[in-house]
Amino acid sequence: MRIAIGADHAGYDLKSHLATVLENLDHTVLDLGTDDHESVDYPAYCAAVGRAVVRGDAERGIVMGGSGQGEQMAANKVTGVRAALCNDLYTARMAREHNDANVLSLGGRIVAPALADEIVICFLQTLYQGGRHQRRVDQLGEIGAHGLDGASVDAYLETLVPGITARAAGPRQGDPR
Repeated sequence: MRIAIGADHAGYDLKSHLATVLENLDHTVLDLGTDDHESVDYPAYCAAVGRAVVRGDAERGIVMGGSGQGEQMAANKVTGVRAALCNDLYTARMAREHNDANVLSLGGRIVAPALADEIVICFLQTLYQGGRHQRRVDQLGEIGAHGLDGASVDAYLETLVPGITARAAGPRQGDPR
């Protein structure tokens, strides 16, 4: 499998470790950086991993930082990416089985290398179940397709759960609810 990887300075050591592990498992690694411990901003590296996956340059992606939180958020800004922060085996398996996640995010300051190895192997080997989960994955894509148009997102959400946007807005001034 061809796997794109990227990290900021806080995820650099884990990225370097996983690149070797992946190559030893006969995967092809597309290393998008960073290339040392010098402080860098993670969004570009993580979005580049996401783009590589969406373009088909890689089948899966892995992004790493200190916690993995921001890295997941950055990757998920790319339309078509379903990045999951997985710092344990259960979430790695569920991200693939139920959500068809295509990018894994890991916290280099949270997950030890040996556990990261297991998480990555689980993520790469677990198959998407499809079936009843496909409807939800399709909904994620549809929400993303509406982009920054809040009214369009609201309209789509109303087709899924009538009344949800009014409920989310809460009571208005003078509304006794």
